[in-house]
Amino acid sequence: MENIRLRFAPSPTGPLHIGGVRTALYNYLFAKKHNGTFILRIEDTDQNRNVVGAESYIIEALEWCGISFDEGPHIGGNFQPYRQSDRKKIYLQYAKQLVENGFAYYAFDTAEELDEMRKTMEDKGIQGAKYNYETRAMMKNSLTLDPGESQRLLTKGENVTVRLLIPKDEDIVIEDLIRGEVTFNSNELDDKIILKADGMPTYHLANVVDDHLMKISHVIRGEEWLSSTAHHLLLYAFFGWKPPFFAHLPLILKPSGKGKLSKRDGAVFGFPVFPLEWKPENEEEHFSGFREEGFLPEALVNFLAFLGWNPGDEREIFSLNELINVFSIEKIVKSGARFDFDKAKWYNQQYIIAENNEKLAVMIQPQLEAKGMYFDIKYIERFAGLMKERVVNISEFLESAGYFFNRPAEYDEKIISKKYKPENKVAFEEIAQLLKENDHLHMGETIKSWISNHGYKLGDILPVLRLAVTGGTQGPDLFDMIHLIGNQECAARIKLFLERV
Repeated sequence: MENIRLRFAPSPTGPLHIGGVRTALYNYLFAKKHNGTFILRIEDTDQNRNVVGAESYIIEALEWCGISFDEGPHIGGNFQPYRQSDRKKIYLQYAKQLVENGFAYYAFDTAEELDEMRKTMEDKGIQGAKYNYETRAMMKNSLTLDPGESQRLLTKGENVTVRLLIPKDEDIVIEDLIRGEVTFNSNELDDKIILKADGMPTYHLANVVDDHLMKISHVIRGEEWLSSTAHHLLLYAFFGWKPPFFAHLPLILKPSGKGKLSKRDGAVFGFPVFPLEWKPENEEEHFSGFREEGFLPEALVNFLAFLGWNPGDEREIFSLNELINVFSIEKIVKSGARFDFDKAKWYNQQYIIAENNEKLAVMIQPQLEAKGMYFDIKYIERFAGLMKERVVNISEFLESAGYFFNRPAEYDEKIISKKYKPENKVAFEEIAQLLKENDHLHMGETIKSWISNHGYKLGDILPVLRLAVTGGTQGPDLFDMIHLIGNQECAARIKLFLERV
C-alpha cells in the first residue's frame, strides 16, 4: 500500500472514553503496520458542547498509552490547521459549491416550523418524520421559494442552513472492510444539515472535506457512524472525489454483554472507563482513570487491542510493536466485545510481574512521598521484587504491604487468639535478641534451628512472628521480609508486639 494516511478525530466534549482509545489504537496500528501517517484532528465544530481542557486531556491520554501522532494541532504538519474551528472558511466554500451544483440547498425553517412539520406528518400516521423528499416541498427553502425571496432571507441571515439534497430511490453501497457490503436506500436518509446557522459545518461536511483535503486513505471508526457513511459517500460523489476505505468497529459492550459501555458505566460497575482521571472545571463530579487505578499503559493497550480483534492464535501478551506487526483489519470481529474488567486486571498483573524492579520503584516512590515517606530507591526496588507477583495494580503495592515502610498499627486479633500462647513469650523475646545480635542476611535457618532446638513447633512460632513483623498473615516469604526490613527493626517490632499483646 502507498500513501497510507489515517486519522483519529475526536470531539473535545469531555474526557476520552476507553472506546475512543481503542479506535485511536486500531488506527495507529494500521498506519504503522503499513509505514503510514497517523493524524490527530480535533472536530470541535459544535462550539456549544466543547469542554475546556478536553483537547489537552485527549492528547495526554493517548501519549500515556504510547499512541503518538505524526501530525496534529499540537505538533503541526503539512495539512494545517488540524482543528476544525480554524477551518471555517474552507467549509463555507465547499457548501456553496454544492448549492451551486444542485446537490444542496438553503433552508430557512425555524425550530417551530420544523416541529409543525413533524406534527402534520404524525397526523397523517407518519412517526418520526424526516426532512427529506417527502417533506422538503412543504418547507421554507430555496427549492420552494422564488429566487428573490430566497435571496432576501439569505441577506437577512436568520435561520439560514445548508441541507444536502438527497436523491430519491437510489441504493448507496458501502464496501466496509469489516462488515462487507452494506446497502442503504436513499429514501431512508434525511436531508442532513451540512452548514449550520452560525456558519459552522456539521460533522458530515467537515468530516468529508477534511478527509479529502488531508488525503486520508482509510477511515476506521465506531459502528455508530455506519449509517452516516451513506451521506458521506453521496458527498464524495457530489464533489467528484474518490472516497477512502471504510471500516466500522464493533461496539464495546457492558460487562453483562448487553448494551454499549457508556461514560457513566464506570460509576455503575465500579471500574474506570477513562484512561486518565477526569476532573471537570467548576464541577464536584470527577471520574477515575486507569492510570490512577494503578494500571500500566502497556497492559491497558494490550487489553484494548483484544476487545474486538484477535491475532488468530493462543498468544495474549503483545507489546505495542508486536501488535503493529500482527495487526490486520481482516481479524477484527463484527460482533460487540464485552468489557471484562477482570481480564484487564489479569493483563495488568502479567505486565507488573514482567516489569523490571527499577521501573516499578520509580512508579511506587511518588506514592510513598505523597504520604510523607522517603526511602532509598534501592530499598523500593527490592520491595517491588518481593511484592510484584502478589498485586494486580501499582496502587496495591502500598495498600497491601505498607508494613515494609511503617510498623504495624494493629494486629490480626483472630491470629492472636488462635496462635499466640503466653507461655511462648520467652521464645519471641529470644528470637528478637537473636535478630538484634546478628547482622547476617540469612536468619531463616538460624531462627528455625533455634525453634526446633528449644522444643517449640514452627507452626506455633512462625505465624505469630509474621504477625509481629507485619500485623497480618499475608505477604512474601517471612525471612525475605525480615531480610529487607532489617534485623534490628524486626527485633523492635517483636518487642512492641509483645508489649501490646
